[in-house]
Amino acid sequence: MTLPMVVPAQDLPASVRIHEVGARDGLQNEKGVIPTEIKAEFIHRLAEAGLTTIEATSFVRPEWVPQLADAEQLFPMLDDMKGVALPVLVPNQRGLDRALALGARRIAVFASATESFAKANLNRTVDESLAVFAPVVARAKEQKVHVRGYLSMCFGDPWEGPVPVHQVVRVAKSLMEMGCDELSLGDTIGVATPAHVQTLLAELNEEGVPTSAIGVHFHDTYGQALANTFAALQHGVATVDASAGGLGGCPYAKSATGNLATEDLVWMLQGLGIDTGVDLGRLTATSLWLAEQLGRPSPSRTVRALAHDSHKE
Repeated sequence: MTLPMVVPAQDLPASVRIHEVGARDGLQNEKGVIPTEIKAEFIHRLAEAGLTTIEATSFVRPEWVPQLADAEQLFPMLDDMKGVALPVLVPNQRGLDRALALGARRIAVFASATESFAKANLNRTVDESLAVFAPVVARAKEQKVHVRGYLSMCFGDPWEGPVPVHQVVRVAKSLMEMGCDELSLGDTIGVATPAHVQTLLAELNEEGVPTSAIGVHFHDTYGQALANTFAALQHGVATVDASAGGLGGCPYAKSATGNLATEDLVWMLQGLGIDTGVDLGRLTATSLWLAEQLGRPSPSRTVRALAHDSHKE
């Protein structure tokens, strides 16, 4: 299999933890409902490829996201995955109850930096949504559960346009102050550019949010996801969200196309000499297998290129 030539760059993290979101953020955007057994096999295959953090599902109301209505059935099918972190998204206290009842030890809450998206996605204002999350986070921490705070629309909003950095920082600080262990900065519609990324990261640091607590979540709408990831790496960020095969988008922001493909990310990180623990061949095979289940080709450029190379051999 073709692999990139390794040419390490200076002053980048020695290793990166990939927060794999394909099984949740990716599959929630499918038009049809994927069988639970296929989801479970997908997650197992991702782990076998070396991914150690795999976001498994979401405990939202089934009518909101019918593609993930099988959370209670899916999560017990992952009990054998020792040593793999399996975060789940929870929208409120009821979602937390459901997750804890099944033994979840890592949860995520999902906030917005803009009022328009908060109303479209959560049916609340930004501050109202934070008020809902505060007791969820507090109770999770009482149970010694790890909490990730997702923050969407950090760079641009389809209704409001460019989002001021100070506006993002205010909500980010609120999430951290309520007890989140880490923060994922989401470029939900893919409009970020590298200097914008570094400016936001620097401002967060100045306001007391350490780089070690920050992950980045880029969409590739305008082809900027890898460039923005590299900018974050230069700042010291060592947690990057990605989706196997480039699955996903955002059901509430129609201009949002797929997430950064995990294979594209791994190719770049391998070339930079950054350790991920991921076997690119096995990961590519997993995305090709899932593409067959979905009945369409993978959008990942790396998956397509490596599949083409294998057919030539």
